[in-house]
Amino acid sequence: MKRRRSLIVSVTAACLIFLGSYAAAGLERRIPVPAADHPGNVFVVGEEVSVKVAANLSSKAVRWRAFDDSKNIVAQGALAKDNRNLKIGDLGIGWYRIEFLSEDGKAVGWTAAAVLARLVEPTPHDSPICVDSATAWFANGNTARQERFAQLAALAGVNWIRDRLSWGGVHRGPDSFAQNTTYDSAAALQAKYGLKLLQVFHDSPGWAVDKQLDDKGGAKRFTRDLRTLYKFCKTMAKRYEGQVLAWEPWNEANIDVFGGHTIDEMCSHQKAAYLAFKAGNPKVTVCWNVYAGAGSNLHTQGVIENESWPYFETYNIHSYRKPKEYVEQFAPAREAACGRPIWITECGVPLPWQTGGPGHELSQADELKQARFIAWSYASSLFAGVSRHFFFILGNYGERKIQFGLLRNDQTPRPGYVALAAIGRLLAGAKCLGRWISDDNPSAHVYAFRSRPDGKSRDVLVAWAEKPAKWSLPEDVSVKAVYDYLGRPLGKTVPETVDSAPLFVLLARGEAKKLPLEATLQISAFRAGSPSPVVLQLQMPQSATNLDNQAHTVELEDEVDLDIFAYNFSDVTVRGVISTEQTPEGWNLTPGQMEIEIEPMGRKRLPIRVSVESSEEKSADGWIKLRGEFSDAGRPVLAFRLAPKVE
Repeated sequence: MKRRRSLIVSVTAACLIFLGSYAAAGLERRIPVPAADHPGNVFVVGEEVSVKVAANLSSKAVRWRAFDDSKNIVAQGALAKDNRNLKIGDLGIGWYRIEFLSEDGKAVGWTAAAVLARLVEPTPHDSPICVDSATAWFANGNTARQERFAQLAALAGVNWIRDRLSWGGVHRGPDSFAQNTTYDSAAALQAKYGLKLLQVFHDSPGWAVDKQLDDKGGAKRFTRDLRTLYKFCKTMAKRYEGQVLAWEPWNEANIDVFGGHTIDEMCSHQKAAYLAFKAGNPKVTVCWNVYAGAGSNLHTQGVIENESWPYFETYNIHSYRKPKEYVEQFAPAREAACGRPIWITECGVPLPWQTGGPGHELSQADELKQARFIAWSYASSLFAGVSRHFFFILGNYGERKIQFGLLRNDQTPRPGYVALAAIGRLLAGAKCLGRWISDDNPSAHVYAFRSRPDGKSRDVLVAWAEKPAKWSLPEDVSVKAVYDYLGRPLGKTVPETVDSAPLFVLLARGEAKKLPLEATLQISAFRAGSPSPVVLQLQMPQSATNLDNQAHTVELEDEVDLDIFAYNFSDVTVRGVISTEQTPEGWNLTPGQMEIEIEPMGRKRLPIRVSVESSEEKSADGWIKLRGEFSDAGRPVLAFRLAPKVE
């Protein structure tokens, strides 16, 4: 998705010293409770609900009324003149719209509030329920707003939270790094509330851009010298140790919006970034530089041909498709993951906004669509092989007339936020057991999980149907409790009809095995391997990129020089041999073998030329593959595709 560019805003040194104390103590996770001022008008059961009345409304409004998500009036009353703090009273779990009415009964404004269940234990560290927040950008330099995002995420039972960082904004020059930035305060605050932070960047510093090779891509393109990337990633890993626990070393590099890189470029970039992050902090998790989408079959081939699996610990994807399409969409990722967990770090539902900025509000009907999508999406992705799922996005965010956010611009909740809190509680620590497609109810979607709702190990069914459908459980299945899509209790009786509003059916641990479950989809077998400090890289002009074929185009001449580089990211000189291991029919590389010596943190260009046997067009199918033999430094690989340039 296209994203706003950030500005670096310094915060006071005193603030950072205060926040830094939380990082020094390490990540702690406690049971979250609302702050005294209830950011976002979010409460937990048992608290009296009250909302602040905007100054421009308190002089106009004389009455108020509160609606639930079904537009039922649940409370109402008179509003005293200039009353700035409206006490609504005790409300149950749910989402509420509070309207302010003038003397003639017309609504002159509204706000929203939510009541969540009290969590009874800290969010499990293995919970799949995560959220994308981009806190450092959405609250740029505003520590109070950053803290509210962190508080609201924690209250919803979120495990991991995803942020954003501008490489170009932080890395001001080859040896210059900005200090006391919005990224520092955001990272410290999210750690303070026990949130595991995943960080991502997707811009190169202007000073590091190769203006000849990347004359059109600019900062959207990877830096060509991988040593610049290495220095940045190593520095960031050290700087945010104990706060940023995982890194994605680029965002959606496979599409033009973020540079339009080929898979061989992504693999070389990934390898250098992995080595750098681990050099800076061996404990940090290094993720795959996430795709837009889940990657194609050619992407999967490229990951495997380049033997990239030792250089990522999670395989990261995105999706904005319908949940029923996840099984097919994620198939290439399940293969390319090579036994590593799959994380979906952006997953949202595009719905059109109905008002102008800055609010860009959804219609009330679409607010409910967003809320119902939450359980559909998480349940479907976990069945399709995902282990961590990040909803896109927590804060108010409009893009191309689409609203994605779970919170409004003033950080008050949409119904989707309450739905997120419902799965944060009911699918805490969830592992998918499978799905049930009943012969009697084929239109009903039923997914089974083992999780810890309210601190107890249970089997939990998540059920819905796109259109109302009859359904029932076998008589011998014992039901402990039923909840609706916002986490409201419905007793112990399963409704006879299921519709687009998901249900959570809690069973005793082990009860789900009484259902004929289709097994959860598995990722491919684990591929073992060790990373080599030697990284090989092909550099071709951006203008030669053919994304459809994941190839670089070349002129059909007698021979063409290729800019292939070998890097040594170790602290000792390495010596070895690099050979051509495979080429497609008709393509030749010379020389076929060369000896090379590379000093620590050095780079050497390989004198390699490519030729085609005849003037006939050769298919771009197939990979050119180089293999290094560097004794203790390993056997690095570079695999790429070339295609004849067609006028």
